[in-house]
Amino acid sequence: MSSEISIIIPTLNEENSLKRTLNNLTLLDPPPKEIIVVDGGSQDNTLNIARQADVSLLISKQAGRSIQMNLGAKAAAGDILCFLHADTLVPDDLMVVIEKTLKNPDLAGGGFISLMNGQQHTRWGVSLHNYLKTYYAPLIFRPHLFFKGLRILFGDQVIFCRRSDFWHCGGYDEKLSIMEDADICIKLLPYGRICLVNRIVQSSDRRVAKWGFLKANIIYLFIGCLWGVGVSATYLKQFYNEIR
Repeated sequence: MSSEISIIIPTLNEENSLKRTLNNLTLLDPPPKEIIVVDGGSQDNTLNIARQADVSLLISKQAGRSIQMNLGAKAAAGDILCFLHADTLVPDDLMVVIEKTLKNPDLAGGGFISLMNGQQHTRWGVSLHNYLKTYYAPLIFRPHLFFKGLRILFGDQVIFCRRSDFWHCGGYDEKLSIMEDADICIKLLPYGRICLVNRIVQSSDRRVAKWGFLKANIIYLFIGCLWGVGVSATYLKQFYNEIR
């Protein structure tokens, strides 16, 4: 019997990652209610990979992770939404963990500890920094919300929430081209605390592999600090180009 969870995967030129991720999702026990791939105009083999899998495929008229995830959420039939990046692998009991977490009415949403790795490296330092950022970012920049239960999660942490709460808070802000995940955490807070589940998902290290450890962490910290003091996402986007 499937769960009541809809998994939504935004894609843009993800031929190098999507097949592995979709194969990983076939191991889920129980399976999700549905898997929805929302493409933003891929020019590679992404669409063919999605069409060959047992998933629903939507084509967004406009690229943009927020736009694509909202489109997937509108089509979703599950009571719970789970937003998954195309380069992230999850444990086979993902559905059980999410449903058990959201049985707590005091929680509005959550995500997982992201372990960043690739074919040659496990990025322990970057992964530790990302873990700590979940706590120190809201503590430093939104302390009044931190003590109410705010935790800042990012897309590679596999964010999940109830569909009703997602739409009550307005969903992802489609004007944001970056930091949309932090924004949704803040918007969900009136409906309950944000939870970091003590389980691991595995995300690609492609950005760190491209930039290098030092540059990647400087950029992550720089963007986070500027966002924290209110710098616009449009300005921040220039420092965070897509890497495939």
